[in-house]
Amino acid sequence: MDPKQVRIVFMGTPDFAVESLKALVENGYQVVGVITAPDKPAGRGRQLTESAVKKYAVSNGLYVLQPEKLKNPEFIAELKSLKADLQIVVAFRMLPEMVWNMPPLGTFNLHASLLPQYRGAAPLNWAVINGEKETGVTTFLLDQEIDTGRIIFQERIAIAENDSVGDLHDRMMVIGANLVLKTVDALAEERVQAVEQTALINTPESIKHAPKIFKEDCRIDWTRDTELIRNLIRGLSPYPTAWTELVHPGKDEIMTAKIFSVIRDDTSLPAVPGTLFTDGKKILKIACVDGWLSITDIQLSGKKRMKTDELLRGFHDLGDWRVKM
Repeated sequence: MDPKQVRIVFMGTPDFAVESLKALVENGYQVVGVITAPDKPAGRGRQLTESAVKKYAVSNGLYVLQPEKLKNPEFIAELKSLKADLQIVVAFRMLPEMVWNMPPLGTFNLHASLLPQYRGAAPLNWAVINGEKETGVTTFLLDQEIDTGRIIFQERIAIAENDSVGDLHDRMMVIGANLVLKTVDALAEERVQAVEQTALINTPESIKHAPKIFKEDCRIDWTRDTELIRNLIRGLSPYPTAWTELVHPGKDEIMTAKIFSVIRDDTSLPAVPGTLFTDGKKILKIACVDGWLSITDIQLSGKKRMKTDELLRGFHDLGDWRVKM
């Protein structure tokens, strides 16, 4: 079958998914429908906000569906009416079998890891948090259990020492989009020899997971060593962002500090973990169990994100604050 004649339904929500949808559209593939999340209230005014995928789809005249429930009979009937040959899922929610089993060529997912490693909601974050030197993208056929289906293709990607998850995200969504096109072509031309993930698992204990990240997972524990904390900060930057709390003993105040980037400072003498030091001009650093981390990019409660020297120019008493342990 000619890949450009395949009727495709695309499912996705965030920016990461837009790149794949854009690649399909700009390369002449036949996208007959786009499924994305319902509009949600956001911001101080709680105004309804469209997903990144919806914005792109609407701007390109694509047919959009936004079901609240994927088992809704009306949605199922409408999805069937699109007569898709293939469905593609990129950063979307879990599908019921009646949806993923619908098209004759099946449904495949683009996942941001080298499966079977890092199954779950936050594979990019956890790869960086765990200090991995390599990750990748995988296309696989959907199955009963989440992220366990047969692997179609994989592409490996190096993680540089100073990469944040944001850096990795931007590279991976482009590489992932190219892999989506490669996968569509192979499925249409019946050139796929999918591999069971069980064949790639040595022992169950060797599998690393990527569960959803909650706010408390982002709190920095300054009693850990510098490399672990630095990886945590990289793996959460720019979102959802690592954070710590600062207290002012004299004012009995607490404020949250979101930390986006740090560098190791090997020039200072050891100190009690959580010790804060600033010269009031350019330097703001906090002690860990085995050394210091200098903060280079930060956001305090009620303020915008700033470089440290910019913050210190307007916050002259930061040296009076302490890290809440």
